[in-house]
This record gives sequence, C-alpha cells and structure tokens, in this order.
Amino acid sequence: MIQKSYDGSPCLYLIPTPIGNLEDITMRALTVLKMVDEVLCEDTRDTGLLLSQYDLHKKLVSCHEFNEEKMVDYVLTRLREGHTLGLVTDQGTPIISDPGFLISRGVIDAGYPVVSLPGATAFVPALTSSGILPSPFLFYGFLNAKKSKQIQELNRLKDYPFTIIFYEAVHRIQSTLENLLEVFGDRQISVARELSKVHEEYIRGKISTVLSMIDCLKGEFVLVVEGDLQKIDYSNLDVVEHVSMYLEDMSEMDAIKKVAKERGVAKSVIYQEYHNRK
Repeated sequence: MIQKSYDGSPCLYLIPTPIGNLEDITMRALTVLKMVDEVLCEDTRDTGLLLSQYDLHKKLVSCHEFNEEKMVDYVLTRLREGHTLGLVTDQGTPIISDPGFLISRGVIDAGYPVVSLPGATAFVPALTSSGILPSPFLFYGFLNAKKSKQIQELNRLKDYPFTIIFYEAVHRIQSTLENLLEVFGDRQISVARELSKVHEEYIRGKISTVLSMIDCLKGEFVLVVEGDLQKIDYSNLDVVEHVSMYLEDMSEMDAIKKVAKERGVAKSVIYQEYHNRK
C-alpha cells in the first residue's frame, strides 16, 4: 500500500512532545495540536499541562499501554466519522518505547493515513553526545526487568559489532550496568541522565568506571554502549569509505590513524591509498 503525503482527509498524527524542556516542542507540533479534533494521550493530566502551557484546549482521550488494543476500534470509528486525531505520549515520540504501535498499525490496516512528525526523542541526543561511534547503531529500548531474561537478551546482543542504545529506569540502572559488565565485558559506555532537564548529565568511560559513579543518581537514563569492535568486518569497505565513516567526528589525520589501526597496517599506507583514490 502506498500512502501519499497528507491530502486533508481524516488521519492520525503521531506528535512528539518534549522529554523535559518544554521549549523543545516544534512549531509544527503546536500547529497540528491546534488543528486536530481530539488528542489521544498516555496521561491526560500530563498532556493537559503541556497544552495549557501553549493555551491549547482540546478534548483529551486516555490511550495507554493497558487500553490501547481496545482503543483501536474507537479511533477507527472517529476516523470514519471524518475526524482527524493526534496521538501523544507523556514524553518523546509515540511508539519509541511508548504506546502507539497498535493504534498506528490498526489505522494503516484500515487504509487511513498515519503522519509521524519529527521531534523530541531521548536516544538521538544521547547517541550524538556519547563520543561513541554513531553508526551503525541498534536502538534496543528497555531490557527485560527480570535478571535471568535480561542476561539472555544481553548474550544475544554481545557479539553485535555496532553501538547499542538502551533505556533504563532509576531503580534498575545499577543492576543493568552490572549485567552489561558481566556479559559484554568492560566496554566504553556513555550514560545520559535527565536529558534536556535542569540536572542533565553525561557519565562516560568504561562500564566498570561508570558503575562506580552511578550510585545514588536519580532520573531517567539512556545507555549508549560500544559494539564488539573485534566483530566488525571492514573487508567490504574500500579505504576512502572506511576513512569517510569517521570524518564527521574527527580530523582527517585522526580518521586515517584509526583506520590504520583497525586494518592492522601502517598509517602511511592508508594515507597514501586514501589520497590516491579520493
């Protein structure tokens, strides 16, 4: 099925909301919130506070992980009646470790447009500020809360060669870091805390080092963990492509040094080949 760009017919908008700082909402999100007939929201109180901040007054309908499946029929009924709906979660982008997927899939299956607005989400600033290779990466979200199942998940992920991003709650952050150290080994990690809020903080270093500093810290956490660099296969990259991977984050000479180390050859060899083929 091909969905053309929005043509004015009844549709569902997925609207990102700030993860902390209310100024992070986009102008387009405010325009759409003003335009829609009603807003599906994870918590009507939280969304009500956000809308009041911008003097917006909308019918709010509770839609969360415990009633989302039942809400699909309600949404489809409203769309058939010609209404356009917005869907928000308490913070960030709907569906990204938040409710919204069942509603969105139901709307798509019924043939109505789903328009997702770009906007706030926690894992992007956590990744770009981590100092860890930004691509490729895997956004995993929340690990299982039960230790035995979390260990199983981590064992499935430990050999992946790319950066992995997790969300974690304050009451599980220490145990999750301990499990990461046990399964992944002592890799580089960046822990972002309270992104966009007053107490925003980044803790970077080896997992063991970060683990020793995490005690008593509060808030919401994003973990950016280095991939298993020993598993990366560079054979499908030529030297120019390989060096270019790093140029956004470091100088050309530093990128050449890094590539030389990863390929196990002298940097002069990489320098010569890079400039001959560039």
